[in-house]
Amino acid sequence: MHRARALAVAVLAFCATMLAVTSTAVARAYGGEGWWGETSDKTITDAMYVVIVLFPTLIVLFSVIQWRLDKRKHAKLAADKRRAANLDWRGGW
Repeated sequence: MHRARALAVAVLAFCATMLAVTSTAVARAYGGEGWWGETSDKTITDAMYVVIVLFPTLIVLFSVIQWRLDKRKHAKLAADKRRAANLDWRGGW
């Protein structure tokens, strides 16, 4: 257990170091511009509007999926309960 914990800490430290070094190297190579190129306030504002719309949409989508799965689970449990209560399904001769 101690070895696994030490390995996890070492991997995490290595990844953090590589991310820090890589991001500064990329920033220096392109003069501080990101993937999009030179950005204006309008570009940033539009991107943040997309983020504002995206997260609530994902939350609603995942909530609907979870609701449907729960509905199926409860229907299956109710059917199992009805089947157990019915004498014809108990088996035997």
